[in-house]
Amino acid sequence: MSGPVGTYTLVGPDGRPYPSREPGTLGGHRRARLYGRLDCPSALRALARGGYAGQRVFFPDAATARSAGYRPCSVCLPEEYAAWRSGEDGARGAEADAALRDGRAVPARPDRRTEPAADLAADPAAELAAVLALVRASVARAVVIGHGRDGGPAAEAFAAAWEGTTVHEMADSTAEGTVLAVVRWPEAAASWLRQATRFTAGEPDAWVVAGAAPGWAGMAERLRRSTAWDPRRTFGFAEVAGAVALAPPGTVEGMRGATVDGAVWRAGRALLHLDPPPAGH
Repeated sequence: MSGPVGTYTLVGPDGRPYPSREPGTLGGHRRARLYGRLDCPSALRALARGGYAGQRVFFPDAATARSAGYRPCSVCLPEEYAAWRSGEDGARGAEADAALRDGRAVPARPDRRTEPAADLAADPAAELAAVLALVRASVARAVVIGHGRDGGPAAEAFAAAWEGTTVHEMADSTAEGTVLAVVRWPEAAASWLRQATRFTAGEPDAWVVAGAAPGWAGMAERLRRSTAWDPRRTFGFAEVAGAVALAPPGTVEGMRGATVDGAVWRAGRALLHLDPPPAGH
């Protein structure tokens, strides 16, 4: 949180960092777009796993965090989170759940950040929200997250948001979301067997994957040949969808995931099927 001597780096209502002589009172995760208390148990677990620090941001107060486009953490700020869910963003969450039940695409959630014009086609917040909604709809609790090249930030964001999923968001209100392990694999390997073994250990309810398609294609092929991995219980971010054309036919059949704008893709035997966005999207 420290900047130059005697200052701290905080995020303002426009989403941009600025120096401050006063420390922040709330912490947040840049990609997951959530904020919470500095002693939030979910954030502390994520920090202990390593990697979270690269996405860590700080705010002077809750009003600033909300203006910057961040939502309250459901773990450490349950009342604020409930209020957020009952508002406009919460209505979009309910709409996304209904879309998934009806087999339609998940509506993209607008992102209020200030971004360069070239990046407007991609919406990390909408992509993350869609992946979260898919995994929640599968009634999963314990997940294993995997990623290849460039997939670290998406994997981090999902882990932070998933461990912030409360019992109220689960279909069976008996447990919080749990991340059993985070597994990283290379884009090229002799067999991917070591990573595949770690990826399938622990009997997770679901797997979540991110990163470049070539690495996931190799990893998925090894998983199908050497483990009890089930692609139908696997959910991916946009980049991994390309594995359907790189791996042998049928390797990732049954996987589902999100596009960069929050729509939903499904992997067939050798083709990718994209659910059309709802009317007016």
